Amino acid sequence: MGQALERCLSAVLPVLPERVALDGAFDRVLAQDIVSSIDVPPWNNSAMDGFALRAQDVRSDVPLRVLETIAAGAMPTQVVQPGTCSRIMTGAPMPQGADCVVMVERTRPGATQAGFTQVFIDEQPKVGQNIRPQGGDVGAGEKVLRAGETMTPAAVAMVASLGIPSVLVAQAPRVAILGTGDEVIEPGFPRTPGQIYSSNTLALMGMVRQAGGEPVHCGIAPDDPAGLREALDRCLRCDFVLSTGGVSVGDFDHVKDVVGSLNFWKVAVKPGKPLAFGAIQGVPFFGLPGNPVSCMVNFLQFVRPVIRRSLGDLHPYLPVIQARLTHPLRKRSGRAHLSRVTLSAGEQGWLATPTATQSSGVLMSMVLAHGLTLLPPDAGNQAAGDLISVQVIRKDWGSASTPGYPWKDHAPLPDHGC
Repeated sequence: MGQALERCLSAVLPVLPERVALDGAFDRVLAQDIVSSIDVPPWNNSAMDGFALRAQDVRSDVPLRVLETIAAGAMPTQVVQPGTCSRIMTGAPMPQGADCVVMVERTRPGATQAGFTQVFIDEQPKVGQNIRPQGGDVGAGEKVLRAGETMTPAAVAMVASLGIPSVLVAQAPRVAILGTGDEVIEPGFPRTPGQIYSSNTLALMGMVRQAGGEPVHCGIAPDDPAGLREALDRCLRCDFVLSTGGVSVGDFDHVKDVVGSLNFWKVAVKPGKPLAFGAIQGVPFFGLPGNPVSCMVNFLQFVRPVIRRSLGDLHPYLPVIQARLTHPLRKRSGRAHLSRVTLSAGEQGWLATPTATQSSGVLMSMVLAHGLTLLPPDAGNQAAGDLISVQVIRKDWGSASTPGYPWKDHAPLPDHGC
């Protein structure tokens, strides 16, 4: 399996950058480093609504004179001198002379004298208290994101905070998807005896899109060499070609002969033994199995990493965790086994439960699965309680049906009318 993946990775394309506005950068892979040209925040500012003052001036029985109110978005106009302070809002720049902020809840209003209001301070503050320092988040000249990182909402917000309106990201490779077989028909059309509805092409379109590629549906090729060749020719305007079905050794499996230039066409994996990899007129080609589970599993193992590497992704592989089996798994040596499992939390870590059936034709096993077991070729039967490696294939694998707040009875957040 490892050798097959290494050969597939020879098809990785160079990263081609394109510029997109920030609102179109979510989930895209950066094709440039992001370096800040400014300090964030650009000046010392208040972390609280309260009063900016000198910590050494605070006496519980001596009021301070309020010089001004500094709103967020405004600049201070007064210097805080001994015995004075300025009312300040969260995010507003700190006035010169002040070295701390006391939140308004720790103060009491005093009298008004000669047009100035006074305030009593009910705590002894420390220098620097409730102040966000200039450059405390990001300093000018600091690299905040690297090429190859995926633009999460937080990353997009970080770039926006630097005043950058657009970024260079990797272009999405175009991936042709071709179904094969006279027995396959598109959903919505009348089905004759012996025909089945096409599911692999739609599964691959979704998986390509999740991987960051642009899927191109190229239809269904018939079970004859000439028709298959014509259909494959339609696919060559794309960066990669994926076909599904026709890669085994049956009388009507013509993919191997039509493509001709194959690097390999079998892998020691269950499910997914029939897998063709090569090139058609220089365009990388993957011939995936026709069984739905085998098709999807082989995509995740051999095609997805190529797409992610072609985007320049620094983390092109799916995450792997350790989990304990809740039920035994039968396995013969000789092939790696990627059995479908659901994941749940146990008292001592994650638990992996095999789906009810492991047949490569049972699509429901992929619907239910959170992960795939990574059992090497030389491994044998696995017992309940064995610790195994599991490749996580669903983003929502750790999602819960109830909130995980560490508060009594999982109480919801207070309703403030938002």
